[in-house]
Amino acid sequence: MSMAADLNGDVGESFGAWTLGDDAHVLDHVTSANVACGFHAGDPQVMLATVRAARDRDVAVGAHPAYPDLVGFGRRAMTCTPDEVYAFCLYQIGALAALCRAEGVPLCHVKAHGALYNQSARDPDLARALARATRDAAPALILLGLPRSQHEAAARETGIPFAAEAFADRAYQADGSLVARAHEGSVLHDPEAITPRVIRMVTEGTVETVQREVVTILASSICVHGDNPAARRILEAVRHALDEAGVHINPLREVLSL
Repeated sequence: MSMAADLNGDVGESFGAWTLGDDAHVLDHVTSANVACGFHAGDPQVMLATVRAARDRDVAVGAHPAYPDLVGFGRRAMTCTPDEVYAFCLYQIGALAALCRAEGVPLCHVKAHGALYNQSARDPDLARALARATRDAAPALILLGLPRSQHEAAARETGIPFAAEAFADRAYQADGSLVARAHEGSVLHDPEAITPRVIRMVTEGTVETVQREVVTILASSICVHGDNPAARRILEAVRHALDEAGVHINPLREVLSL
């Protein structure tokens, strides 16, 4: 049986006069784009330009909602009620959906950013708020999240499609969670170390943790962070290695339908 995987990247994270990441190059290599929606990064003009750039490359567009934390880039944990999280996410997804509609681009998926991603992966109430916002913002959106987490459970409970993702450039704990960014070695930068790791994720469904244990990680999509300084080299190496391994690189919805 042929293998297929989606490659996703976080983009649209510039703001006003400040530029972050090499979005053009990231979009040249990914098949799905997670577009920042203004709460942790991005602004309306950046969002619109990113949607257009993704459209021109046939890259699927997803919303990347976050906590309202521009100063902390959305990576600081916040104490928010599920109702607040629902409203934050619905607002952000809806804004991107409107821009996509204006440009004739279908909105494909939703992936929470940073601390919201990590907290909702563990907290069932926050995960349900995220899933409900995904369901209510636009038809048939896919929730992209951590496998075997509250993301998956909430998507199933809410009746929306779920896609599991693995991270090319992040270290894993033995329980399948990500190593916190505050810890040394939590973010990986060396393409030569990352590439065989990704091939193992896709072809074997496993990953080696920081505890040197091998754990199962079944994922339809592989993420490379657009703000990783090595993103360009990582994506080039990963795309080449997946092609060599006979893995078909397809947008998320196509991978789920196979």
